[in-house]
Amino acid sequence: MRRAALYLFAGLVALAILVPVLYAVLGGFRDTAQLAADPVGLPSPWVFSNYGDILGSGSFWRQVLNSTLIAVISTLLTVPLAALAAFVFARFAFPGREALYTVFTLGLLFPVAVAILPIFIMVRNLGLLDNPFGVALPQAAFGLPLTIVILRPFFASFPNELQDAAAIDGCGPVRFFWQILLPLSRPVLATVSVLALVGSWNAFLLPLVVLTEADHWTLPLGVTNYSTQYTADIARILAFTTLSMVPALIFYAFAERHLVRGLTSGAVKG
Repeated sequence: MRRAALYLFAGLVALAILVPVLYAVLGGFRDTAQLAADPVGLPSPWVFSNYGDILGSGSFWRQVLNSTLIAVISTLLTVPLAALAAFVFARFAFPGREALYTVFTLGLLFPVAVAILPIFIMVRNLGLLDNPFGVALPQAAFGLPLTIVILRPFFASFPNELQDAAAIDGCGPVRFFWQILLPLSRPVLATVSVLALVGSWNAFLLPLVVLTEADHWTLPLGVTNYSTQYTADIARILAFTTLSMVPALIFYAFAERHLVRGLTSGAVKG
């Protein structure tokens, strides 16, 4: 009975996630008249031109490229820096360690919206407006607290005997970190990489402020602009929204196994 209730709950959660996605996907194959006549019906006839026009648009692919570039830069900055910081917090004892770690954890409570004006001024002074680094650098800074909080307990869970044995073989801290700790931490590194990349991909406020020219817009900005441009054509908006989700869904589908393994590995580590 308990298991059946769990399955029922899981099914309801799955439906709550899948129904809006399916509605957007199928809605993109309809026209506005069909949506107005029967909002929940199937396409009849199927309108492929909504997706075809968007896929044939150069602006869409430019926004995909911009989002990909910013997400990759942000992830490449976040994960290595957070891994180094987490390694220091986890494996070395020094005065003020916990206080400094607390400062990083407090970053979790600091929303981007609160700091958007200082960030804009800093980015402008650095000459990084309409530049991928103008978005990627602040995103990496805001991604560090969560990544460090995830990595630190994982790095700390490795027994000291492992590091002592490596030291006896002439392996210093840097070499231990690079050649032993990181290869053993691939599941959790994959997890934080997925979180950093998807978080950057979905960011809206920071790109909205930093990227003022249409040629530098990311997909979330493209969706907003497209919905403004085609306010009366809901089917086209649904098609654009669906296509903007596809790259992130494909990446998540490939990385889902590593993501789950990384989240659960800490729970079963001896």
